[in-house]
Amino acid sequence: MRPSGRAPDEMRAIDIQTGFTKHAEGSCLVSFGDTRVLVTASVEERLPPWLRGKGEGWVTAEYSMLPRATHTRGSREAAKGKQSGRTQEIQRLIGRSLRAVTDMKKLGERQITLDCDVIQADGGTRTASISGAWVAMRLAVQKLMDAGAIKDDPLTEKVAAISCGIHQGVPVLDLDYIEDSGADADANFVLIEGGKIAEVQATAEGATYDEEALLRLLRLARLGCGQIFEAQAKAVLR
Repeated sequence: MRPSGRAPDEMRAIDIQTGFTKHAEGSCLVSFGDTRVLVTASVEERLPPWLRGKGEGWVTAEYSMLPRATHTRGSREAAKGKQSGRTQEIQRLIGRSLRAVTDMKKLGERQITLDCDVIQADGGTRTASISGAWVAMRLAVQKLMDAGAIKDDPLTEKVAAISCGIHQGVPVLDLDYIEDSGADADANFVLIEGGKIAEVQATAEGATYDEEALLRLLRLARLGCGQIFEAQAKAVLR
């Protein structure tokens, strides 16, 4: 039995509240169990210098964890004057994941920045951020299309992410903090609706694993992302 009492292939409850902030072109509060991330999508009519004049847009992301998102208070990275390696790794992952489903030429010469702020952490903050970022970006892109700023939809498919791991010898879906901190192996899967894989991060922590175990984790990830795709679709139709 998992510490949470869930079955090995059971997700935590997913909730996506759209329009959570007033000013951003797209926003949502995404919850995976007790993990909660506020995601905003900001559209800017500017580009990094190396992209100007090429007729293409850009999608990037920033990630942060608020000081009391965890059991003990963590210092603000702004107060330290630099981002941690973990923060940089996660925000690059979020950006890559969203760019994987974006046609930059259709987006035009503008940038969409996805800000993912963790207000409560219980495992899976990067995967919740990616899943919520797609919703926020979908809303922002729809505003651009409604305003006539772009003609063709630059978002080609949905993208979502989920964590899986091997806990006490059993492959399980959607790790919470207790499972993640004690897992023999854990993996983050970024999947595109329709079956394609955008990225996989898989690490052996307490014990190594074989090919069959990795495939079992992938099958669990497909089940989980299927549920996230459904939640994303419902969220943007509200």
